[in-house]
Amino acid sequence: VQLVESGGGLVQPGGSLRLSCAASGFPFRVYGLSWYRQAPGKGREWVASISSTGGTTNYVDSVKGRFTISGDNAKNTVDLRMNSLKPEDTAVYYCSVVVLQVRWGQGTQVTVSS
Repeated sequence: VQLVESGGGLVQPGGSLRLSCAASGFPFRVYGLSWYRQAPGKGREWVASISSTGGTTNYVDSVKGRFTISGDNAKNTVDLRMNSLKPEDTAVYYCSVVVLQVRWGQGTQVTVSS
């Protein structure tokens, strides 16, 4: 199982970023995936999830209406579109899937600052 995140960077408050998670090593269409984040000095926080069919998505309250999770079964990718970014969104963002055990990518840094 391999998860590789990309798309992080530095953005001003109110800006947008699109994170992508490329998955391999397991039947992508069978498993739902999630995004988590970890801010400096804090624990890892669940951000959003998408079901294996893509028909169900869920978000932590703090990102509802600003973030959108989506999947592409043809490309084996799950994206996280982030709009109206705030300084408190600054964190390392991780893609995650449970295949026999919890699997994590290496993370991608998102910094929201003026």
